[in-house]
Amino acid sequence: MEIVPAIDIIDGKCVRLSKGDYNAQKTYSDNPLDVALRFQDAGIKRLHLVDLDGARSKHIVNYPVLEAITNHTDLTVDFGGGIKSTSDLETALGCGAAMVTVGSTAVTDPDLMQKWIEDFGQEHIILGADARDGKISVNGWKEDSVLTLSDFIRDYMNKGITQVLCTDINRDGMLQGPAVELYRSLLKEFPGIKLIASGGVSSVQDLMDLKEAGLPSAIVGKAYYEGRITIDQLSKLCQE
Repeated sequence: MEIVPAIDIIDGKCVRLSKGDYNAQKTYSDNPLDVALRFQDAGIKRLHLVDLDGARSKHIVNYPVLEAITNHTDLTVDFGGGIKSTSDLETALGCGAAMVTVGSTAVTDPDLMQKWIEDFGQEHIILGADARDGKISVNGWKEDSVLTLSDFIRDYMNKGITQVLCTDINRDGMLQGPAVELYRSLLKEFPGIKLIASGGVSSVQDLMDLKEAGLPSAIVGKAYYEGRITIDQLSKLCQE
């Protein structure tokens, strides 16, 4: 299973939220590049970079952070937050992102999302399936849609999407364990999906549980920043 640490950005700083609540923000570093370099030195190959300002503003904001990380590390970066226009997507890819994670636009403008899949290739686009109580949420998780998680994923797999980053919003940043059974059911429902688990990881055991459930990738965020999972443990996991 691929371990993918996350760096969430507000005002150019590395932060974490709880359940996507911008009022429950904690800053961990003023220099996201330093954090990314520590991950690289630990043998990690991939990074999930989230522009929380962008998610709230509905356009990319922290692209200089993305560019700094891609210019000064060898990490494969997937970038999300604020991808609302073709210009935003081109900016992210132009600043070095290997992939972009698109959530809100996939809900609000499916025709544009389909065009992006066709024009840029499904290998460069990850479907952001952020769900609260089984329904997809949009715009920095501030709004819930009427779409169910399963219907949303099924629709986009039919359109060619193969990579899905699924976040259980109620678990995100809470350090109470990931939604293992949810992910297990999604893997059963959608064979062949490249599912990335996100939200709730609190320990190495949680990662082992996700691996046992068959997850190909898992995001690690607050557990690392709060010292629940050490950089040495991440390094060891990446070597296994």
